Amino acid sequence: MVGDITHLLEVWVAGWAGCRGYQTATEGRFPAALRSDTTGDWEYFAHDPSDDEFASLVAKTAEARARILTVLTNDVARYTTLAQNHGLNVTSDSQTMMIVDMETQDSEDPWLSDDDLALSTSELDGVHHAVVRSGDTVAASGRVFVVGDTAVFDKIVTEPAFQRRGLGSFIMKALAAQAFEHDVENGLLLASRDGQKLYSHLGWSNVCRVLMLSASDEGADLSVG
Repeated sequence: MVGDITHLLEVWVAGWAGCRGYQTATEGRFPAALRSDTTGDWEYFAHDPSDDEFASLVAKTAEARARILTVLTNDVARYTTLAQNHGLNVTSDSQTMMIVDMETQDSEDPWLSDDDLALSTSELDGVHHAVVRSGDTVAASGRVFVVGDTAVFDKIVTEPAFQRRGLGSFIMKALAAQAFEHDVENGLLLASRDGQKLYSHLGWSNVCRVLMLSASDEGADLSVG
């Protein structure tokens, strides 16, 4: 199911950018997205680029301190060394791309067992949203955007006061139910270290590690959850 990671990365970038309303482009054969709501600059993405390709991407990244180069790889040591040799800093190395066969996911709208909580779902510009609230307070939220036959999940967040109540799983199930309005086969996301535990429990598998590099030393996570 993992297949061509370069293709998976292209699909993920399209879905992630769709979720966040980002403009996309290409740098050579690699996808890029303009992070208009955070850094205000470009982020470049590559899976196991060659040394020459890496050098070219570094040159574009180093043009502005707000730019980010994100490399998907299972050879983190190689690209960490290359980054250091080119004067870039590792701002994050804890995330993982994960994938799931959507046939293994529950297609029914989930039920909340807590009467104090309520689910609302919506869709705007192709982005499906799920939000759990306690009164007027947001307890958990997430969104999903479908690219072809792939559902790309983004920003799965449970607020601290509502953690350890199963709301992360609940949001994922609510989003999956919306994704099934489309003819989806796979799900993709980038997971933080904590999120990896949740998604593994839900049947997701690791594709490869995610290494974020920048001329700045300030981190900027791609995905929360």
